[in-house]
This record gives sequence, C-alpha cells and structure tokens, in this order.
Amino acid sequence: MAVLEQLEPKKVFQIFEELSSVPRGTFYDEKVSNWCVEFAKNRNLEYIQDEAGNVIIKKPGTPGYEHSEPVIIQGHMDMVCEKEEGSDHNFETDPLELYIEDGYVKAKGTTLGGDDGIAIAYAFAILDSDDIPHPPLEIIITTDEEIGMGGANALDLSHIQGNILLNIDGEEEGIILAGCAGGVLETLTIPVTREKVSGSVMAIKVKGLRGGHSGSQIHEQRGNANKILGRILNHLDQGTDIQIVSVNGGSKDNVIAGSSEAVIMAKDLEKAKAIVNGMEADIKSEFSSDEPNFQVPVSVAEGTEHALSKEATRKVIFAMVGTPYGVQGFSRDLPGIVETSLNLGIIRTDEESIALMYYLRSSVNSQLQELKSIFQMWAERLGGSHEESGEYPAWMYQKESKIRPLMAEAYKEVTGKDAVISTVHAGLECGLLSAKKPTLDCVSFGPDIPDVHSVKERLDIASTARVWEMIKNVLAKLK
Repeated sequence: MAVLEQLEPKKVFQIFEELSSVPRGTFYDEKVSNWCVEFAKNRNLEYIQDEAGNVIIKKPGTPGYEHSEPVIIQGHMDMVCEKEEGSDHNFETDPLELYIEDGYVKAKGTTLGGDDGIAIAYAFAILDSDDIPHPPLEIIITTDEEIGMGGANALDLSHIQGNILLNIDGEEEGIILAGCAGGVLETLTIPVTREKVSGSVMAIKVKGLRGGHSGSQIHEQRGNANKILGRILNHLDQGTDIQIVSVNGGSKDNVIAGSSEAVIMAKDLEKAKAIVNGMEADIKSEFSSDEPNFQVPVSVAEGTEHALSKEATRKVIFAMVGTPYGVQGFSRDLPGIVETSLNLGIIRTDEESIALMYYLRSSVNSQLQELKSIFQMWAERLGGSHEESGEYPAWMYQKESKIRPLMAEAYKEVTGKDAVISTVHAGLECGLLSAKKPTLDCVSFGPDIPDVHSVKERLDIASTARVWEMIKNVLAKLK
C-alpha cells in the first residue's frame, strides 16, 4: 500500500510519492529527467528534453481558455541529499522512505526532497487532470538547481511563449516572493607543506548542529561546524603546540555545516584535551537551547602522521577564523530582509592543499562583487588562490506586476488571510530566467516545508492542500 494514498489532494501526493522513488540528487538527475519525459509521453503531451536534462511539457488550455496567454509553471527536479550519521542510504540508487507524522510527510533518516519535488507534484497533477480550468501551460522542470543552477543557466527559452511565471520553490505558505539574491561559489585554496611528526594523534569532531539553508536561515545564527572548529583550533594553537593533519567538514556549499572534523598532532595531550573540553562548555553555554545536540567528541591515538608545518597550520586556522561569515548587511528598502551574506559550507584537505568553499549571496550586485574582491585579498595574503563558479544574477524586485496581486487575491480567497509580498535571501531560478527573458512577470511561492536541506525537512500536509487550492484559483483567474 502506498504511504500517502489517503492524503489530500490525492493526485498531488500520489505523484510526490512516485517521484520519491526516483533518485534525483544534484548532478545525478538523468533518471528523474527521463521519468518526467515518460510522464509526458504516457499522456500524449508535447515535450522537450534538452542536453542539460531540462524538461519542458506543454498542455493546451481547457475549454474557454484556449486563446489565453500561456502560463509557465516552473520548478527543479534535483534535491539536496543529506542523511543522518550512520545511515547507509544510497541517494544514487535507493528510493526515499516516506512516512507521516504529526501532520507532516517526512523521510526516514534523509532529506525529503520537498524542495523541490512539490513543484513537480503540483504541476504534473494539473497536467494529469481533465477538470481543472487553466490557460495553455508551459511546465519547465530544470536540473541541478541546488548547486549552481546549471539547468536554468543552460535552458533555451525560445520555445516559451508565456510571460507569467509561477515558480513553486518557496518554503513558507502565504509568502509570495518577488525577488531574490544573486550568488556565487567562492573556493579559497591554501597550499600546504607537510612534515613527518610522531606523537599523540587527536581527532576532534564538531557534531550535532542543526545545519540548514545558508540563505533563508543564515540570519538565525545557527552554529556552523566549520567556523566552530576553526575557533577551537585557534584556541589550541594559542594555548599549546599543535599541527594540523587534516580538516574536513560540511557536505554542501549552500548548507550550514552540521559537522566538521580535524585531525591534529598535539605535543601536550592533556592540555589539548582540557582546552577542547573548555571550549565545548563555553560554546554550549553561548548557544543555550538553540543547539541542544552540539557535541565535541575527541579520540586519541599514538602514531606518526605527515602533518602540516606550523606555518601552514596557522595559515589554515587564520583563514577558518578570520574570513567573514554570516550576515553582512540588511536591506534598506525592505526592513528585516538580509541583503548580503556568506557561508563557509565545505572544508576539504588533500596532500598539498586545504580548500575552503564559501557561498556568497547578495541582492545588490555591487555588494556581491565586493565580497569577491575580499577573497582575492585573502588569497593573496595566504599565498593561495581563489576560484569563482556558478555565479547567477539577482532577481530584482519590480514595482509593477500583473500576477502578484492575483496571487495575493487567490490566497485571500482560499485562506481568508493576507499574503505577504517579500523577497528571499536565497537563489531562485527566476533571476536567471528573467535575465534570459526580461518580459517575464514572476512570483515564487510554496507550501510550508520546514528545515529544508536537512534531515529534519518535512512537508506540511494541510499547507500543501491550501496551496493547491490557491494554484487552481489563480489559474482560473488567468482566462
């Protein structure tokens, strides 16, 4: 028996559950792209599948809407693949294990992929219907959104006639987004020299942090394991004699790191352990109840390692601690909205270098360029290099919009509540798509999906139903 078959709207949850059986991690979306194509073929719908795996599906308008302006419904097929420590789930082969708890759909031990599987579920439920009034539809499902928005960047919009775009990639019901930040991945690489060192080998792990989305949750000041580990290493370096062997932390550049681990050589083992224990207590106290599962376990062995030189050790610590992090500025036009930020998402060690990967975001292009120039300075100071990739433009707020007031009206009619018009400090494909087609009138929205990009991600069942009614309502208005 299907897990979600009793839920309403039935067709939406049926498609969502079918989709959850298809592997769709970023850069591994061939199977889900083909799944989308099969969906269109089985319903005799016009479709395009491009070389990047993007899928466009078109459906004529229903009676009375045949000559209406086409409406674009857009989302992405890939998902962030995070799992609980110790899980043997393979995101390249295994289906997600869905279950229902406390009014939410969840996945056992992994991210759920509600971001952005719910967009496909909504869009395909409309494609599969014969009783929902709608204009001609152009469904765009892109690949590789979560890291660099590669699908949207490669997408050819010459096949698209519509100018109204409904991007279903929001995570808070009642929030209608009308703008987003631009972003870029910045990699700072520090060359290191090594030497053979014998003695106490100490593994220090920062773990148990909540993690989360580095754009939409950066202002919550959740603990970043990479930054915390840097702070601990700095205190060790100041208080005793250490040399780093390796530092590895985080899994995605756009995720606030939930765990990070360093292996070091410590001359005075007891003193080093005391420093770590003291730092663990201090940081626990600082977070209070905000990070209840925060831990810094330590394991010790004796051995010989090729450790970083003391100079290289200090360079790495200097970068981990000293580089800017978190919110750098708030919007002057929209009070309370983050304008500029950055996240140290990943640290990786190899034999000759240590790489620190940061995700930079800003809704003001000049501020994004300023952050990039800061990392150029850091690279020069550390004798290293920096590389930028996956840059995408901001989606600038436009004062005039046809679709925005209709969306607000539809939400009011369905819920009796007023929608909030806002922007988001995260990347949305509306920026890239608007740059390709400046006539687009975009909104982004979605049901409540708390804790996306983490193993606590969950989809609110009642909210999913309300947003479904809102979508049908606004499509009926676009005659």
